[in-house]
Amino acid sequence: MKNIIGRKAGMTTVFTEDGRSVPATVIVAGPCTVIQRKTLDGDGYDAIALGFGDIKQRRLSKAMQGRFKGANVEPKRHIREFRVGIEGVEVGQTVTVESFQAGDFVDVVGTSKGHGFSGGIKRWNFVGGGASHGSMIHRQPASAGDTNAGHTVKGSHRPGHYGVDRVTHQNLEVIRADVERNVLLVRGPVPGARNGLVLISAAGRPPKRPKSTAKAEKK
Repeated sequence: MKNIIGRKAGMTTVFTEDGRSVPATVIVAGPCTVIQRKTLDGDGYDAIALGFGDIKQRRLSKAMQGRFKGANVEPKRHIREFRVGIEGVEVGQTVTVESFQAGDFVDVVGTSKGHGFSGGIKRWNFVGGGASHGSMIHRQPASAGDTNAGHTVKGSHRPGHYGVDRVTHQNLEVIRADVERNVLLVRGPVPGARNGLVLISAAGRPPKRPKSTAKAEKK
């Protein structure tokens, strides 16, 4: 099963076998425990619930303590559900990065960094006004639209809360899977800040073949 929960540890640079320098994100993934199996008949949909990160039992509510006790597994801090690629998975099973291999493509879900209340230049990449002396509109968002409407048009790019959104990066290539250290290296950036929680699953629409392979065949 290629579904796992992890934490973003940071970024680094690794060298491939052909000598190329590749930027990669280090993710401490797993080990995760299957704490629940949901079925179409009992719950209305098929899914599994993975638990990640240890936590003391006394820090959980009575309901959560009963949930882990009923599954006969150790308490976990984070619980997330996965609905794809769950065939043959049973409650109590441990999931590690062993199921991932170099060359696999995965989709990574995370929460983007928060920037608080931001203006149009930072939030929407507005150009801004003139920078010369006396312009007085250096970073203003300019017109808000029709003045006869009496309100700002819905969906217009205005200043506001920026960040803390659920972001999915698709088709990130797995560079290395270290089973002993529970570390997964994926090529490219992963949304979120350091130590942010991320969900990793097999790519839903993987590319037919890597671009590097296609270029090599043309030659």
